[in-house]
Amino acid sequence: MAKLTVTVNQGRCIASGDCAELAPGVFQLDADGKSEVYNPAGASDQLIVAAARACPAKAITVIDEDSGTQLFPVKK
Repeated sequence: MAKLTVTVNQGRCIASGDCAELAPGVFQLDADGKSEVYNPAGASDQLIVAAARACPAKAITVIDEDSGTQLFPVKK
């Protein structure tokens, strides 16, 4: 497992809860129903990226700290 930086853009988050459903060890919903990262190491890298991909608002960014590579969204 790589060390990941996982962030949620609260302004883009539409509170679908898909990320918290897929990776409850990483994401939780705050009092406003918006997603937040509480444990960036709470799931496998693959599951975290899958949760980011599942976000309908594309509000989640995942970066591999070791390589500096942005895993999601993929930079073109």
